[in-house]
Amino acid sequence: MSVLNGLVAALSDGSVQIIDLTTPLSGDTPILNLPQPLANTVGLSLTPVSNFDDAGPAWAWNDVTVGEHAGTHLDAPVHWITGRDGKSVDEIEPSRLVGPIVVLDKSAEAAQDPDFLLEPEHFEEWQRDHGQLPENCWVIFRTGWSARGGNAAEFINADENGPHTPGVSVAGAKWIADNDRISGFGVETVGVDAGQAATMDPMFPVHSFLLGADKYGLTSLRNLERLPATGATILVAPLPIVGGTGSPTRVFALVEGA
Repeated sequence: MSVLNGLVAALSDGSVQIIDLTTPLSGDTPILNLPQPLANTVGLSLTPVSNFDDAGPAWAWNDVTVGEHAGTHLDAPVHWITGRDGKSVDEIEPSRLVGPIVVLDKSAEAAQDPDFLLEPEHFEEWQRDHGQLPENCWVIFRTGWSARGGNAAEFINADENGPHTPGVSVAGAKWIADNDRISGFGVETVGVDAGQAATMDPMFPVHSFLLGADKYGLTSLRNLERLPATGATILVAPLPIVGGTGSPTRVFALVEGA
């Protein structure tokens, strides 16, 4: 049996399951809101073209308006000034969008401290427990934050000092960027950086270091509690928007014995 036939058979008999890690995208899906005078992206809106009516008696379809960085989305290098000469979303090699998943589960810590930050020692601890990071892997940060996704205010979790959501420290972001085994980094929160990342130096260090190092970000992931710490495979499927800085993205995980 070929490798691909074996995969199809495993999907058919359930020994390998597909887990959808994507937040459904609607007009109510929480998106990032920057403070004035900075400009903001839009969420999703649908404008009917026809709906089984005089404009199209046998068909329904819509025009879609949506920001590149709405809902579960991929950040391409050209999204950030450090990567402005790098790849747009259509230029990312498909081989970089499929790879092993590494899950760092800090949901207990994030429940106690919404400003919890990943540090280099957390990645080193994972490797002591599970071995060296696999080649071309995607590091996925599990915080339990997606449980707040049905309430935009709880999901953004902002006060007078700005949003409070878990993320990565400056040192942690540099650790990810400097590790040549990592292709991307994914989170449950609205952006790949911590809520308080605007107060860091540099600001938004995950964006700054990762996108400048030809690595990619994923946001607003769900169902991470169904993933093992190691052994699953990610499939990231952004729209190949020519010149795009990112794209709303469907994200799947293949998991054995899920």
